[in-house]
Amino acid sequence: MAQTVRETARDGLPKGFRGAELGWPELHRIPHPPYRLPLLGDVVGASRRTPMQDSLRYARRLGPIFRRRAFGKEFVFVWGASLAADLADETRFAKHVGLGVANLRPVAGDGLFTAYNHEPNWQLAHDVLAPGFSREAMAGYHVMMLDVAARLTGQWDLAEAAGRTVDVPGDMTKLTLETIARTGFGHDFGSFERPRLHPFVTAMVGTLGYAQRLNTVPAPLAPWLLRDASRRNAADIAYLNRTVDELVRARRAAGGTGGGSGSGTGDLLDRMLATAHPETGERLSPENVRRQVITFLVAGHETTSGALSFALHYLARHPEIAARARAEVDRVWGDTEAPGYEQVARLRYVRRVLDESLRLWPTAPGFAREAREDTVLGGTYPMRRGAWALVLTGMLHRDPEVWGPDAERFDPDRFDAKAVRARAPHTFKPFGTGARACIGRQFALHEATLVLGLLLRRYDLRPDPGYRLRVTERLTLMPEGLRLRLDRRAPASPAPAARTGDAGTAREEGAGNAGSASRCPVHRAGE
Repeated sequence: MAQTVRETARDGLPKGFRGAELGWPELHRIPHPPYRLPLLGDVVGASRRTPMQDSLRYARRLGPIFRRRAFGKEFVFVWGASLAADLADETRFAKHVGLGVANLRPVAGDGLFTAYNHEPNWQLAHDVLAPGFSREAMAGYHVMMLDVAARLTGQWDLAEAAGRTVDVPGDMTKLTLETIARTGFGHDFGSFERPRLHPFVTAMVGTLGYAQRLNTVPAPLAPWLLRDASRRNAADIAYLNRTVDELVRARRAAGGTGGGSGSGTGDLLDRMLATAHPETGERLSPENVRRQVITFLVAGHETTSGALSFALHYLARHPEIAARARAEVDRVWGDTEAPGYEQVARLRYVRRVLDESLRLWPTAPGFAREAREDTVLGGTYPMRRGAWALVLTGMLHRDPEVWGPDAERFDPDRFDAKAVRARAPHTFKPFGTGARACIGRQFALHEATLVLGLLLRRYDLRPDPGYRLRVTERLTLMPEGLRLRLDRRAPASPAPAARTGDAGTAREEGAGNAGSASRCPVHRAGE
């Protein structure tokens, strides 16, 4: 029954729809926007380009649980902290693959992000790849992260010397793509040597955008309305597949030695090709290896580039916060040219800046949860087995009952140790929740904290006074048109190292301080 409900919810509603067919027997009790139109649904005042930001606006008007209907599809959104915490209960709820995520299955199949819960390759891949995010592995990636960051600063030095602005989202995308490609797969896309983004990024953005567009048109009309877009999407998928197939072919020809011995102790690709499951002895099939590589290349850079871009926007707009973060970098790193792995974990205020940016603009703006069995959400809303809801993360992170009446204000001190301890669990969820939470979140957090520290130490960031934050949606969120001016700073003078007992070490559910990387991050990613 769960599979039937899942497919119905994703692909559209049958004739004679009733809420019970989505697994919500009392759907009528959940509010929806006014001016609902027959057939079209809740489209008055809505934009096809910004469905998630539209949902944030509806959330403020309709409350902690609401529904939207578009072209015969009904979606239930949840953002109230108590309801979201209930959905985080792994004994009653699991990940639901729906909305745009399911639309990515033609390219990512049963990869870690897009696999259905009943598909066995998810657990197999997770168990094989989890050691690739251990503390030991992360320390090995750190050196390559520094190398890629040096390529970024080389480009930014040239822009600063010439008085040019820098394209923040574009350059952060180059940085994070090269980082995951180098650390995970021993591959160099040459992004910084190209005048434009690598075709892999163009194809990736195309597939993400197409997946979102599928949710904004009536399913029966999609083949006609999106005919040209569908052809482009097929070409984009073919390009992604060819690129990854060539990458894997080169690794096999080299004997499978990208970052280690080829016995499964090297980089992520080595593990995919050479490591058997420790209990069952199973290995990933060639097709699944391709899907996992695409998943990591896409998810491993798209969300991190967005997080860095939002953080740099806020640092440029709040010079007093940037000065405080920069003082920490100077104090902790001193005149060390290449900070060590452990030194990044000690940038506790920089990490708060990153967390606060992820609070206001979680680059993965929602995650869906489905009922394992018949249950009642929050003691109020009955759900049948397979019924699902989308947790609207950007609004959960703005719940005034949790974050206060000034929840829209950028304030990194919301993530100091005392504030984190005072908050209820499951109120900060930029990486999802449960067993299917992002396996690479500590990788992303270490990379982003390192890069912010390097850029703050090297540059003063100056915003365009006329710029107002605009957010583009392609399943993930990214600032649109963000450019900054740079002023090169004089080298920092040596300063005393920070005390290791800084009060910023406590963190909610491992989603806080970068110092949590000193423990194995893999288990924490599944909490």
